[in-house]
Amino acid sequence: MKLRLYRDYSIKLMLAWETCCRSDQTPFYPNPFTSPNSSDIDSLNSTALGSGILFSYPQLATLAGVQGVMVYALSSALPLLVFSSLGPVIRRKCPEGFVLTEWTRQRYGTIAALYLSFMTLVTLFLYMVAELSAIGQVAGLLTGMDGLPVLIVECIVTTIYTSLGGFKISFFTDNIQGAMVIGLIIIATIAIGVETKIDTSLIESSGLTKPTLLGWQLLYILPVAILTNDFFLSSFWLRTFASKTDKDLWIGVSIAVVVILIIAVLVGCTGLIAAWAGIWPGDPDNPVDGSVAFFALLEQLPTWVVGVVLVMSVTLSTAAFDSLQSAMVSSASNDIFRNRLNVWWIRGGVVLIMIPVVVIAIRAPSILQIFLISDLVSAAVIPVLVIGLSDACYWWRGFEVVVGGLGGILTVFIFGTIYYGNALEGAQLILLEQGLYGEGWGAFGAFVAAPVGGLLWGFGALALRLIVQFLVSKKTGRRFDALDRPVQLPGEQGGSGVGNENLVDEVDDGSDAPGLAKGSGKFF
Repeated sequence: MKLRLYRDYSIKLMLAWETCCRSDQTPFYPNPFTSPNSSDIDSLNSTALGSGILFSYPQLATLAGVQGVMVYALSSALPLLVFSSLGPVIRRKCPEGFVLTEWTRQRYGTIAALYLSFMTLVTLFLYMVAELSAIGQVAGLLTGMDGLPVLIVECIVTTIYTSLGGFKISFFTDNIQGAMVIGLIIIATIAIGVETKIDTSLIESSGLTKPTLLGWQLLYILPVAILTNDFFLSSFWLRTFASKTDKDLWIGVSIAVVVILIIAVLVGCTGLIAAWAGIWPGDPDNPVDGSVAFFALLEQLPTWVVGVVLVMSVTLSTAAFDSLQSAMVSSASNDIFRNRLNVWWIRGGVVLIMIPVVVIAIRAPSILQIFLISDLVSAAVIPVLVIGLSDACYWWRGFEVVVGGLGGILTVFIFGTIYYGNALEGAQLILLEQGLYGEGWGAFGAFVAAPVGGLLWGFGALALRLIVQFLVSKKTGRRFDALDRPVQLPGEQGGSGVGNENLVDEVDDGSDAPGLAKGSGKFF
C-alpha cells in the first residue's frame, strides 16, 4: 500500500518547506488510512503553531526579559536547519523511508524502532495536553466560562471530522491554521500598538532589559530542548523526505526559519509590553500570571478584538489538535502495528486516550512546563540515536540506543536526588515541577544530565555488550565478530548499509544470514 506524495503549497508556517515536495519522484510510503486506489495521504502532521504559543512565549518573556525572548525565538527557528543538514543524509541511507522511525527500524532493528515509537507517542500525548490546556485557559480568560466543555467539544469535533475526512480535512485545517496565525498576529499587533500605553518609567525598573542567570542558562537549555524535540515531530521528517532536491530543502527550511523567528519575537514581546504597561504583574494581592500576559493585554482592548482573537484561537487550536490526533493514529498504525491492525481499532484507542488527556489538561499548571517535560525526554533519547548516522560508528547498535535513552532519564533522577538531597525532589525534577522559575541550577542541570548521562549509559552499554559477546565467542569457540564492518551488498542504495534489511535476518539478536558478513546485527 504505497502512495505517491503529490506537490502541495501549504502555507503552514512551521512546515514552510512543504513547497519543496516532489511531484514526479519518490518517496513512497505505506498509508494505513486509505485504500490502495486512493490518492490521499493521511500525513503525519505536528503540533506546529497551536494556541500554546500564546502562553509559553509571553511567559518566558516575563521570566527572562528581552534576553529570554530572543533566545527562545532563535532556539525555536534555527534548529529547523538541522533537517536540511541531516535530512539528506538519512534520506540517502533510507531512500524508501518517510519518517525517522523508518530509518531507526532499518538501522537499529525492531526493538529500537518500537522504543522510539513509544517515545514519539509520549511526546504527542504531552503536546495534546498542552494544546487542550491552552485553549481551555483561553476560553476561561476571555469569556469567564469553564474551559472543560470547550475541551470536550474540541475533542469530539476533531475526532469526528478527522475520522471521516482523513488527510483532506487535516490538510485543509493546516492551511487555516497558518492563516489564523498570521491574522492573529496582525490584529493583535495593530490593536496593542494603538490601544496600549507603555509607561517608560517601568522599562528600567522591570529589569527585563538586563541579562539574568536564567537568561544565560537558556542559551544552553532551549537549543538542546527544542532541537532534540523537533526530531520527534514526524511531519518535519515527512517534508524532509519529500523535498525534491537538497537545495529546495535548504530554501524551504530557510523561509520557515525567518517566518518562525518573526512570529516568535512578536508573540514573546507581548509579555514585555504587559510588564511595561503596568498590566503584569498587576495588583500585588491578585497578581497576573506571566503565562496569561498576552490575554491580560487583550482585556484592555475593544470587545470586538477580544471576540476575533477568541475565534481565531479556537480555530488555531482545533487545527493543531486534529494534526496531533492524525499523527498519533499514523504513528501507532504504521510504527507499532505495521499496518496489520484495522485503523478503526487504532482510532478507538486514540479516542480512549483523550480521556486522560482532558483530565490532565484541566489540571496542568503551566503550558511551558508541559513542553519542558517533552523536551527533557527528547534530550535523553536523541543524542544516542543519531550516533548511528555516522558510517564510522557502524558498531553502534540498538541496545546502546535504548539503554542510553532510558539511562539519560535515570541520570536526571540521580542528579536531582544529589542536588536537592532527597529522592522525591529528584523524581520531581524529571517532571520539572519547578519549571524554569526556581532559583539555582535545577532545570539547567537536568538538561545537562539527560544528554550527557544518555551518552555515558550508551557507551557503558556498548562496553558491556562487547564484553559479553567476547566471552561468549571464547566459550563457544567462534570468532569474535562484534566489531566487523558489515558488507554492503551489490545494488544497495545509500549509506554504508549498516543495519540494511538485505544484510541480516529479521532477528535482532546479532545473528547473521548464511554467507553474509558477520557482526551485522541491529540490536545486539
